[in-house]
Amino acid sequence: MSDETIVSDPPSGIPTAARPRRRLAISTAIFAIATAASRVAGLVREIVAASFFGTSAAGSAFTIAYQIPNLVANLFAQAALSAAFVPVFTDLLQQGRKRDAVKLASTLFWLILIVLGAITGVLILAAGVIMPLFTGHFNAATNALTVGLARVLFPVVLLLGLTGLIVGILQSFDEFTIPAIAPAVWNLVILVLLVALRPAFYTKGNLGIYAYAVAWLIATVVQLLMVAYALRRIDFRLQFTIDWHDPRVRQVFVLMLPVTIGLGIVNLDQLLNSTFGSLVSNAAPRAIDNAFRIYMLPQGIFSVAVATVLFPTLSRLANRSDAGGMRRAVGIGMRQINLLLIPSAALMMVLTTPIVRLVYQRGEFNSLSTHYVSVALFWFAVSLPFSGINLLLTRSFFAVRRPWIPTGLAAVNMVVDIIVSVVLYKPLGIAGLVIGTAVANAVMTWLELDRLRLGLGGRLEGRQTLMITLRILAASVVMAAIARGVWVVVNSIVGTSLIGQLISVGLAIGVAVGLYAKVVLLMRIPEARQIEELLLGRLRGSPA
Repeated sequence: MSDETIVSDPPSGIPTAARPRRRLAISTAIFAIATAASRVAGLVREIVAASFFGTSAAGSAFTIAYQIPNLVANLFAQAALSAAFVPVFTDLLQQGRKRDAVKLASTLFWLILIVLGAITGVLILAAGVIMPLFTGHFNAATNALTVGLARVLFPVVLLLGLTGLIVGILQSFDEFTIPAIAPAVWNLVILVLLVALRPAFYTKGNLGIYAYAVAWLIATVVQLLMVAYALRRIDFRLQFTIDWHDPRVRQVFVLMLPVTIGLGIVNLDQLLNSTFGSLVSNAAPRAIDNAFRIYMLPQGIFSVAVATVLFPTLSRLANRSDAGGMRRAVGIGMRQINLLLIPSAALMMVLTTPIVRLVYQRGEFNSLSTHYVSVALFWFAVSLPFSGINLLLTRSFFAVRRPWIPTGLAAVNMVVDIIVSVVLYKPLGIAGLVIGTAVANAVMTWLELDRLRLGLGGRLEGRQTLMITLRILAASVVMAAIARGVWVVVNSIVGTSLIGQLISVGLAIGVAVGLYAKVVLLMRIPEARQIEELLLGRLRGSPA
């Protein structure tokens, strides 16, 4: 394999068939629905948390306290391990070597338990030294609160590591339902426990924020138990075995190193925003995180669904050296993401303040909090389509076991983000920090597209994708203008009560989405037709 070629076209006579487009659309839709439930539950959780904590110093302390263990989990396991593990594990399954696959998964499970267990213990003990490095201008009380919350949350590093491995096993068997439902249950458990436990933990200084941390930890245990139980659905049983000499274990860890660095760099973006935000004000870290939660709703429903469903398929195509199949799969994925995320971004940009006010403004979350979050959300919306494409392209590199490529590009992404943020956070505050994210994501998209195009023979169905994306952009502009106009008219009539906001924002989005659907179908965008056929088939009861 040359440096420039990632996957070559197979010799003539070797089949190049990928999973049919309809099957991909159905799998993506199922995963998207389950993920949508999770994102909605997560947003409800954030709405309740915002009413309790607003954009207070306690809320910002929690934001930084949970981001550190979340980052460590991504560095040492969870997404990094899953991305390195799935291609090797899938290869064994395709060869009919399930016994070897079970041994590999079992060895990794016990290694994670031992290694991450030790790392978790060290982090808990060292929290008093680690956390102040990320808290900027926090005062002594807020620093102490951040340290205490981090000690409660650090065990999620081990729990998420084990969960990531099991989810990788399930997805390799095309079992997406339970991994998609588990996060929804996780969010619901947090929500119930937060409401139930907050009175017991409430003091004037922390507003009951420790209840949030305890709920977070318990819910993560529940999530691990759910995905572990789902192994029964695929008749897969982990064994008590550790084979240190298995070459595939070393292969996973070799693949994991660049993935760890790459995903670590990508996940540093959110932590960078919070760290720089603590230099702007005590409210900024929490405000950015609140905006990020709304931004992640379409991101999680659409781009994560597309990338997750395509990842095992891309791994199988890469194992067969089917460059043509990979080009088609990546092209379909990019067009699906653009079809869904570009209009989502447009709606968020023209309805930023109404959306934030409707979602968050109650209790401790006041009009000033709405302003802070709205500024961040506008610029997150600019970043939305780029981050969606980045996720798919990064998974494509992981599938062909060339993880050092996105790792290097992610390093460029982080440098761009830091430079733009440092330059803009003083004059522009919160906006400057999120502009840094948007610019970095745009640069990352361009670099990954260029490198993957070269690696797959210079063709990624680029012309077709560009023409369809231009149609999507045109339809999105029309939709956004209609949405803003409808909201202005209806809002002037119904006012800003909760019911009034539900009517004005809901009607504006509903009319705009209906119009967008009609326009993209009239434009004969193939991916829109696929979704229409899928929905009509479900309504008529026809088989998938």
